Amino acid sequence: MVKKIAVLVRDRQGEALRMALGLTLVDDIIDVYVLDRKLAGTEQNQLNLELMKELEIKTYSNYKKGNESMEYLSTGEIAHKLLEYDHVLPY
Repeated sequence: MVKKIAVLVRDRQGEALRMALGLTLVDDIIDVYVLDRKLAGTEQNQLNLELMKELEIKTYSNYKKGNESMEYLSTGEIAHKLLEYDHVLPY
């Protein structure tokens, strides 16, 4: 049975993105939410985002400035959307 998993990204951004990519190995639906800040522009984060795009992992953010490649959702919209997931993993 396919599960829906949300990964919430805040402080340890690089680790959270790596974990989200690793979860794709179990063939579940993975979505990533970058919360309250710009995703650091490190080379590793950029590579992870490119791979996520190729793997069709949806990325969302409640922070517009600097996260233009992600779909913007307000904090309230994100809270409502999180109710749809089987697992929510804060990082």
